Amino acid sequence: MKPGSKLKSAVCDTEVMVIRCGEGTIECGGAPMGDANPETLGVPNADFSAGTLMGKRYVDADGKFELLCVKPGKGSLSVNGTALGIKDAKPLPASD
Repeated sequence: MKPGSKLKSAVCDTEVMVIRCGEGTIECGGAPMGDANPETLGVPNADFSAGTLMGKRYVDADGKFELLCVKPGKGSLSVNGTALGIKDAKPLPASD
């Protein structure tokens, strides 16, 4: 997987674009994400059903993974079972 790749969830409508990627399995709703649309959607794991928000960037604590949500859904994003959080916006410099 490389930056610019588009991944689709197997359990909901979530689609993400890879911005930065390390070693590991990107998951949504507790299930691995793939390049193709699944034939049938599964059910998100209850622990990973917080949902995704369109236009938000999701990152891991180490900063190795960064994903941009291009289509929201009911499943939440994780890598190898560790939940990703929404990336905070950088504050603008103060103008005096």
